[in-house]
Amino acid sequence: MTKRGVNTAREATAPSRTQRVPQLGKACSTEPRPLGSGCSVALLLLSASALSAAMIELDSSRGQKVFESESCVQCHAISGTGGHIAPDLGRVIDRNFTPAALASTMWNHAPTMWAKMEQQSVKRAGLDDQAAADLFAYFYSVRFFDKPGDAGRGKRLFHEKTCDGCHGLTNSPNPAAPPISKWQSLGDPIELTRAMWNHSGAMYAELQRKKMRWPQLSSQDLSDLLVYFRNLPGVPARHSTLITTSGSHGEALFASKGCKQCHESGTALFRTEPAGRTLTDVAAALWDHAPRMKNPPPHFEVDEMRDLLSYIWANQFLSVNGIPDRGKKLFTAKRCAACHDDPSSGAPDLSKLQEPVNGSTMVSVLWRHGPQMLEQMNRKRIKWPHFEANEMADVISYLNSLRK
Repeated sequence: MTKRGVNTAREATAPSRTQRVPQLGKACSTEPRPLGSGCSVALLLLSASALSAAMIELDSSRGQKVFESESCVQCHAISGTGGHIAPDLGRVIDRNFTPAALASTMWNHAPTMWAKMEQQSVKRAGLDDQAAADLFAYFYSVRFFDKPGDAGRGKRLFHEKTCDGCHGLTNSPNPAAPPISKWQSLGDPIELTRAMWNHSGAMYAELQRKKMRWPQLSSQDLSDLLVYFRNLPGVPARHSTLITTSGSHGEALFASKGCKQCHESGTALFRTEPAGRTLTDVAAALWDHAPRMKNPPPHFEVDEMRDLLSYIWANQFLSVNGIPDRGKKLFTAKRCAACHDDPSSGAPDLSKLQEPVNGSTMVSVLWRHGPQMLEQMNRKRIKWPHFEANEMADVISYLNSLRK
């Protein structure tokens, strides 16, 4: 445990330090090059399975309102604020949750939760798909999907990556490099991403002058460094915040900042890589990509980077990479087909799905229709199905495979 909380710099799907970030775009080299050669302005981001529908919006501020207005707060607390009947969603540690894992957990405990809510006279929320997506964004913003960083590793990395050659704690060897105690971005991954991106051009020039290589960072490296930085003596404690937006201006920014010179669209970035990449993954990927830019990276203001990343990040975080064939078998084994493949049951024919399915949409369906499903299953003497996280991912992937 670190003295200001081990949870402050954790990311659910952070890769190991040996995992390298895939490069997007055929024109990009796999080796660092001067800012005056190679790719034009391009964002290096991690991707997920292709989705043909409109971009999902993940707005954590709206999600907080949903958490409060739909009675979640009557049972659950967030870091001590709220009810104490159910677990505090901001204080559980050592998790490795993904959206599919959260969906499976909520699914498995739904009958118990409904019974408790009835005992407490708590009104059951009627979450539509957007409200459920925003709720997932809020859970993400309070670090529900976090995975530990390590301050000891971070301290070693700070030296190994030669960060200490320019940056100091309260005073820096390089007067142009702000000391860590002055950094305003340690509590917000999006602000950190913006600061690192905007700083990369000047840093690359300095490294060239010193004939030093660009320090590559994995997502785990960045998480470890953040835990180390946040717990250094003399560094002011900062409340950890993460606010995502609907990304309504993200597509326009994607074009105006030059990203479209290499990438067709933000959605085109999400086609081949594993789902569930976090904003720390994005920050590390952007950092590693900076020296491959043809021109100095475009400057981003705070709100611009927040809107752009919210636009790009939402779909791939919620989507899953399960195995459809395995999901099909589970769909039968868990007795889902007993109703959904029987027109007389009144259950919808899932082969006619129009929109993609993900962790949040499963929770939306569960909360709107689950009690009726449970009633029908009890009448048919079918046991409520339980899903492991990977099983939920497989079933979701199978349902998506049914879409025309």
